[in-house]
Amino acid sequence: MQCEQIITYSANGKAYPESFTIPVTAEADEPRHLESGVLNIYPDITYQTIEGFGGAMTETSAWLFSQMDEATRHEALKAFFGEHGNHMKFLRVHMDSCDYSLEEYTAVDDPMADPDFETFSLKRDKKYILPVLKEALAMSSEPLSVLLSPWSPPACWKTPPARPKNDAAVYGGLPESMMPKIDYDTPSRCNGGSLKPEYYSSWAKYLVKFVNAYLDEGIPVTMMSIQNESIAATNWDSCVWTAAEQKTFLRDFLYPEFEAAGLVGKVGIYIWDHNKERVLEYAMDIIDEVTDKMVEGLAFHWYSGDHFEAVAMAGQKYPDKVLMLSECCGLHMPGRTGFMEMMGFGGSNKTPETVEYEDAVAYAHDIIGNLNSGMNRWIDWNLCVDKDGGPRHVPGGFTACMIVNDDYSFRKNLTYDFIGHFSRYIVPGARRIGFSRCDDRVEMTAAKNPDGSIAAVILNKTNEDQAYAIRICGQVIRIKTPARSLSTVVIK
Repeated sequence: MQCEQIITYSANGKAYPESFTIPVTAEADEPRHLESGVLNIYPDITYQTIEGFGGAMTETSAWLFSQMDEATRHEALKAFFGEHGNHMKFLRVHMDSCDYSLEEYTAVDDPMADPDFETFSLKRDKKYILPVLKEALAMSSEPLSVLLSPWSPPACWKTPPARPKNDAAVYGGLPESMMPKIDYDTPSRCNGGSLKPEYYSSWAKYLVKFVNAYLDEGIPVTMMSIQNESIAATNWDSCVWTAAEQKTFLRDFLYPEFEAAGLVGKVGIYIWDHNKERVLEYAMDIIDEVTDKMVEGLAFHWYSGDHFEAVAMAGQKYPDKVLMLSECCGLHMPGRTGFMEMMGFGGSNKTPETVEYEDAVAYAHDIIGNLNSGMNRWIDWNLCVDKDGGPRHVPGGFTACMIVNDDYSFRKNLTYDFIGHFSRYIVPGARRIGFSRCDDRVEMTAAKNPDGSIAAVILNKTNEDQAYAIRICGQVIRIKTPARSLSTVVIK
């Protein structure tokens, strides 16, 4: 048995990566019976398959990549898709514009005048998203799989916005006093509103046409969610669906169109695609004996808190469904602390390095919690943003693990390194395995890769160094986890 420990930790505002081999000893040779300070790993106790990790190729990210010179763009994409990068397996792409587009747009300019979509065109996607996406596909060390998600149907098919009732702190909206003036009488791509039932058939056909157009471009689309953030009336591209409405749309319109187009079995349909706290209820309201075969998986976001129990219960209730986190990001501009600072109203006294460390810890905590609850796939939000968290067509912006500078150079922050502790060492097809901890000073998960190697990821977010003995198959591996660190222990 051979063992290597990879550590990334933050001290004095700097990240320190280390990697070294650790001695392995037989438990029988220990000087006394080993009981205290133990982390147990059980390779023969297996749970779900972990299919991989990914991020979103929004128009914002694609535009930023496209502004780089060729050599810089190649290096930036290698950081995600190259052999020595973060081994991204999944990519999420929005259908028509989203908040991370440079402006609002649709593939059909006027669907009322063109109900048969004869003017349908991916000309906008061909400007930025598709060229960079194809470049990523060409260099990827993993076969990529693309998730398409719509943010809003064309405005002319929707009801006017209703006044948002969601929590601005959760969904990233602005305080009421700072919200832009909203026209509650006119349908819009933004601020919510709902698809009118008389256009369910048209929207289903539109979505299928979009999926096929991407497939015709050679893009490996294998997933489509019905709606991004199904109940959020955000001040950007959005559409509100009740579970009953989405069930009707899926059962009577979308799935029949998938069948007619030969997409069933090729492109899986995902429901919810919103925060974890309601993933189980929404699934229970949609999935029945008729719709069960129509749903490949449940997609969820992280913005309302841990709710790992909800993920676990969803997996227990629907063991044949894929559980996929499809979006997460820190809700602040890069290196800044929150909305008030973002809008010029001051912030906390935290340093940018502290903020980036807290982001990285939040990512590690959430990935560990979701994996331990049965998650199969994990997809980050924007692959990259600029220093202000954009550009995008609505005010504000949020951070990402790669920040593009004004001169279109780039830097990777600590979150990028923390993601890599999972995506580089837990490879597609790994099985999560059993473990037990002696205390709550660390969080951990463990997986067995298809080649038989084991990766255990251990988060120490305390301000004190910790030391443990990993016990596995009669062997002992003694490790140290520095304060404010994330470690991956690879056992072969």
